[in-house]
Amino acid sequence: MVKITDVARHANVSASTVSYALSGKRPISEETRRRIEDSIRELGYRPHAGARSLASSRSQVIGLVLPLRKGMHMPVVMQFATSVATAAREHDHDVLLLTHNEGEEGINRVARSRLADAFIIMDVEMDDRRLPLLRGLDQPSVLIGFPSDPAGLTCIDLDFAGAGEACVEHLASLGHGTVALVGSPPEVYVRGTGFARRVAAGFTAAADRLGLRSSVHPCPETPAAAQAMAEQLLHEQPELSGVVIHNEPVTQPLIAAFQTMGLRVPQDLSVVAICPDETAEQAPLPISSVSIPSAEIGTGAVDLLMAKLAEHDGVPETTTLPATLTERATSAAVSSATAPTSGGSAGAHPHAGLAWADTSLAQRVSDTASTRLPLSDP
Repeated sequence: MVKITDVARHANVSASTVSYALSGKRPISEETRRRIEDSIRELGYRPHAGARSLASSRSQVIGLVLPLRKGMHMPVVMQFATSVATAAREHDHDVLLLTHNEGEEGINRVARSRLADAFIIMDVEMDDRRLPLLRGLDQPSVLIGFPSDPAGLTCIDLDFAGAGEACVEHLASLGHGTVALVGSPPEVYVRGTGFARRVAAGFTAAADRLGLRSSVHPCPETPAAAQAMAEQLLHEQPELSGVVIHNEPVTQPLIAAFQTMGLRVPQDLSVVAICPDETAEQAPLPISSVSIPSAEIGTGAVDLLMAKLAEHDGVPETTTLPATLTERATSAAVSSATAPTSGGSAGAHPHAGLAWADTSLAQRVSDTASTRLPLSDP
């Protein structure tokens, strides 16, 4: 193993000079610094992590605060976590994952022990109780998500309100007049989770602005709930012709449920989702969707945090990634979506005459559906 004394001997300087070059504690000439850096590269020297930490008074660790709560879809959550860990390694930092749902207590414990130099916060709520601590903490932080009041914080996320708006605008451009949002599980809305509330707010605002009839329906993330939701939607809204889904686990089961009830997608019913691109692209029928760019958001959060650790000026408080909709095979113009199904009479709505296989199943989730959610200001 190459030691600091080997680097010093190769560069013809003292070991203390090499240490100063690594820690930045004392100024050294540019020529000497270049000579040391050349020796480090040639010999393949890597500073000992513990010694480097002592020299810089930093742990080289980022605390990723990711409380595991009911209603979180872990495959998407882990895409964010993986992108944070990958970007952190590129900055020579490790990640300490904090998954216990203990709010500010867990952050405070890690901050006091100096186990982490800084924090990235996920699953941000509109009125998140961790915010007062984060605003006063010595260690910097970045939030993946936006609370209702982001003042004094650094936040990054997809424009989820814009995502809801983009889906409605796409359906409106195709001539659809009645649309529904099948949203996150009920407990996600109850917690006031920012991204879910913003999608619903954007969806509703766009529908009102464009004169569309709209409704918002929280949905448990099970195939049975998807089947029940399909039955409920068509029973309550026979004129429904467009559905937006922001609940990845039920995206494909919901489409399948509509199809088993005799509806063709997109001829009879258009579907748009807010989900990762791979989910939309790999579906049996590729889904028109707004992408959730988890890798870009996670990398951006780490870059913002590194800039704050370096005390750079001008680190933006808010970074919002624009919502981009990609049209695929599940959305079509309303002229074809309202055509009568096989065997139907001319002018009949495609939902007329459907058999309701299990009305009791629909009733079991009816309490979780709402035409209007009590939304906080986006």
